[in-house]
Amino acid sequence: MDCGCTSRETSRMLDFALSAFVTLLLVVDPVGLAPAFLAATGGMPDKIKRTVALRAPFIAASILIVIALAGNWLLRQLGIGIPAFQIAGGLLLFGVSYQMIFGDRPHRDAREADKATAEHASDVAVFPLAIPMMAGPGAIATTLLLAGDAGYGSKLAIIIAIVLAVCLLCMLCFVSAGLIARSLGRTGNAVLSRVLGMLLAAYSVQFVINGIAAVRASFS
Repeated sequence: MDCGCTSRETSRMLDFALSAFVTLLLVVDPVGLAPAFLAATGGMPDKIKRTVALRAPFIAASILIVIALAGNWLLRQLGIGIPAFQIAGGLLLFGVSYQMIFGDRPHRDAREADKATAEHASDVAVFPLAIPMMAGPGAIATTLLLAGDAGYGSKLAIIIAIVLAVCLLCMLCFVSAGLIARSLGRTGNAVLSRVLGMLLAAYSVQFVINGIAAVRASFS
């Protein structure tokens, strides 16, 4: 009997971890950030590029982990319930997915990175790579939503591990950005962005549905 309960709990944890990982991965889109990294580090020596590739994901991970740990406390201080944030966050994520499907997100990110470099940004690892491209509004909203579902304990530890894993993937994509850009090409980047956008749109609608269901349950 205990083994059956343990097995179901393990299955639920795995499902939660997989869902959280896929959601954050779609929002951050490490592969889609490769052109932005190339634009931001254009003209830099290879040694400096590697330093930026290591530092930017570290900064972004630090920001998202703080959000995961303190975000729910901040919401309580502001008097904002998790269902309200689920609905608002879902709508925000839907906006991100809309841009990915009908817009030009990879090239827009690259233009923003290029603009920041042209304006002699003091540290491109902080801006625009870590903020707002990796730890932007979509990633922050997603982390808050996932942390709200996780509560405290083992699930929160899973969220932190997922943040680290996604940022590690960003680091790997930055290190191999040149190869990724050449392999995918402009068409490949456009197709990938739209496929990921469709998946993210479905996740964002589910967040809204969960928020509405929680509100209805509170009144029943």
